[in-house]
Amino acid sequence: MDAPTFRTLQPVRRSSRPIGRDEGIVLLGSCFSDSVGTRLVRDGFRASVNPMGALYNPLSIAGAVSRALGSRAYGNDDLTTVDGTSHCLDFESHRQGPDPEALLTKLNDDFGRFADTLVDASTVILTFGTAWVFSLAGTRHVVGNCHKLPQTFFERRRVTVDEIVDTWRPLLTALAPRRVILTVSPVRHLADGLHGNQLSKATLLLAVERLCNECGAEYFPSYEIALDDLRDYRFYAADLKHLSDTAVDYIYDIFGETYFTPETMRMAKESRRSALRAAHRPILTDNNNENLC
Repeated sequence: MDAPTFRTLQPVRRSSRPIGRDEGIVLLGSCFSDSVGTRLVRDGFRASVNPMGALYNPLSIAGAVSRALGSRAYGNDDLTTVDGTSHCLDFESHRQGPDPEALLTKLNDDFGRFADTLVDASTVILTFGTAWVFSLAGTRHVVGNCHKLPQTFFERRRVTVDEIVDTWRPLLTALAPRRVILTVSPVRHLADGLHGNQLSKATLLLAVERLCNECGAEYFPSYEIALDDLRDYRFYAADLKHLSDTAVDYIYDIFGETYFTPETMRMAKESRRSALRAAHRPILTDNNNENLC
């Protein structure tokens, strides 16, 4: 009798177009992009990771990419002022301040650097986190972050598969010849409720499938690896929503098996060992051999 199998393994499909260590990589999207991106940087890749901060929904990510490709600077019309504080709701809550001119200067400096990295990139990795979006009340402008403003400022809805595909189809054409890798974040958005989270992820998965089939994007199955292979709460952080470092390491290893050549993997491991040695703090002792740290 065959031994029982207690895991559902995701088969590794090696890409015919490996990612080289010398090519520019831009990662955009949810905090899962941060987790994978920091590992790429640690392993010596030339990666830019969420340079404007994490973005969770595909329309906000699309807005950032579209503006960067068009080199469109931010102006006063792009700010929302509440109680004397100006906010750029396209990005995380630190994009705010009492002086709109100072905010715009800093915002455009940072965004200009992001646009430069996107132009230089050979590979763009996008992680969609949720299909639920917030729009400024009375407008169709989808915000990337609500900056903890009152709920009355926003309208909440779930975008459709068609809306995501129609938004991203021309952008994927504009990004060519860059290779675009799409993935869906395995992190649960429980504020939407369990059923709402499932509807959201299903919407993203259906949209990503169409974009891969119609526009030549590639799909990396981080969502399936987490939910089917690592379907145990020991692979989650204390909040039971985010993945543990062990789980992200596992998914990152599969990413490497998919997109790295054996030589690239060897060099990445060397860079990883060097980074770990550099981060190590030796225990210092005084003349009496008493620990000082």
